[in-house]
Amino acid sequence: MGRDKATMPFGEGGTLVERIVGTLSGRCAPIFVIAAPGQPLPDLAAATVLRDEVRGVGPLLATARGLHAAAAADCDLAFVSAVDMPHLDVDLVDELAGPARRLGVDVVLPWDGRDHYLAGVYRTRLAARADALVAAGARSMRALVDQVDTQRVVMAERRALINVNAPADLR
Repeated sequence: MGRDKATMPFGEGGTLVERIVGTLSGRCAPIFVIAAPGQPLPDLAAATVLRDEVRGVGPLLATARGLHAAAAADCDLAFVSAVDMPHLDVDLVDELAGPARRLGVDVVLPWDGRDHYLAGVYRTRLAARADALVAAGARSMRALVDQVDTQRVVMAERRALINVNAPADLR
């Protein structure tokens, strides 16, 4: 994108991060937003903002931080989302949370021909495992998902899973 995705304008005067928090606040609580050190964010009254200690380490470190926070809030499950999914909806959360509760697996991911690591339900007990992987130099979500009991929910391609990677994708 060439810039911070979280604060990119989307819709009626809002930003991508406001859109995601607004969508998830209808189904998830508490909500934690993991931000880079010094990253400017709009006021997110429905979320708690946590800061990474180091910039540019990748999503695994941020996910570990969020999983620790969710575990401390007595949550067993956490929906982990990227900020660049402006069409995310709570129906997707519901479709993944059901199997997560029913099957007791560590991770439930949507699969539409590819894994969507940052649109899945994760057990908060995975925080320590993610920490260990980060300490060993891992940065990608795949490093975690490949080591734990993961269930993929096969679904047709859908708008809710689209990531924006260029300004034109926002139109």
